[in-house]
Amino acid sequence: MAPDARVELTERTAPHLTLASASPRRRDLLRSLGLDFHVAPSEVEEVFETDVDAEDVARNLALAKARSVASVRLRDVVLGADTLVVVGEAQGEEILGKPADAFEAAAMLGKLSGRVHRVITGIAVVWHSGHSACNERSRVEAVTTRVVFRTLTPDEIGDYVASGEPLDKAGAYAIQGGAARFVERVEGDYYNVVGLSLDAAIRLLRGLVPVGAEPPPPPPMPFPILP
Repeated sequence: MAPDARVELTERTAPHLTLASASPRRRDLLRSLGLDFHVAPSEVEEVFETDVDAEDVARNLALAKARSVASVRLRDVVLGADTLVVVGEAQGEEILGKPADAFEAAAMLGKLSGRVHRVITGIAVVWHSGHSACNERSRVEAVTTRVVFRTLTPDEIGDYVASGEPLDKAGAYAIQGGAARFVERVEGDYYNVVGLSLDAAIRLLRGLVPVGAEPPPPPPMPFPILP
């Protein structure tokens, strides 16, 4: 076999990366790593018990999403993710997913106003050894970032909800969008709050697909980002 033919065969048989998410934010973040991937959104519903460990919820939802897509894409390496916002401490903590409507979005923002909250993103990578459904392999992680909101006025909440941006976001806000002005500081991984920790994604994908770039630094924001 000619050398060129061997290279072509290797490229054809190398596993593809598939993102099990419709999130444009996660697509952009993966592209920032120089990754080539398909998009196949999972149909797993984001439902969970409110009285269980939030990190377990995030990990389990991410794994369920990745598994649902990997079960029909046996030759692919599938990455799934799920982001939750947790407000309160210990026994009084509350897990916030995506708001069902504008009223729930406003209520969520009211709960975050003037408080510290945690953003937890579960990330799961699933693939099948030998391309067999009987040989599933997986790696799962959850990353937590602390975010501090200043006190919001009712008008600020109402105007932001009216913009429509909060309606498909965990915790009813986008830190990279209009809600940046609500943030006093971020403690930890900024990209985790956007929807996907790039450092964690690299760790989980290492050895499975080639990663072409290091994570970019966070963009300039109107608030400090602390380690």
